[in-house]
Amino acid sequence: MKIGELAKRSGLTHSRIRFYESIGLLKTVERRPNGYRTYPPETVLMLDLIATAQQAGFSLDEIRTLLPSDLEQWEHGALIGTLRRKVADIEALEARLAQSKAQLVALIKDIEAKPDDIDCAANARRVLSRMMDGARERPTMAAGDVKLLEKATRRRSAKAR
Repeated sequence: MKIGELAKRSGLTHSRIRFYESIGLLKTVERRPNGYRTYPPETVLMLDLIATAQQAGFSLDEIRTLLPSDLEQWEHGALIGTLRRKVADIEALEARLAQSKAQLVALIKDIEAKPDDIDCAANARRVLSRMMDGARERPTMAAGDVKLLEKATRRRSAKAR
């Protein structure tokens, strides 16, 4: 099938399909004498797998190592292991995000609980003092966690557009 038909079936743009081919996620395909690419029918499945893996949070490099060059040679054990590791990563991120959310909710409540007899500047000092005391007692997010959070936030923002 030509790239136009593949794009229709997969829901991806021509340029995205060419990009996946150029970075090795899709096998290099045959070209007809007129220069048109011809893709085998299983390419639709490969593109669906790539899109699903990306939606699940896999990077293109992770997908490259995950996908076999031929669907007949997929190593079941390696696939299950990789998927389980990704689930564990997601669960760890969820736990860290829940902790961050709880800290932010507590901060909001602390700010909103401003005593009537103090001004905003005094309230800010009161809240910052409590935050500093709390920071000494609890661990902070690791740099890698912050990057994962930023990546997830960017992905959510992109989907919302």
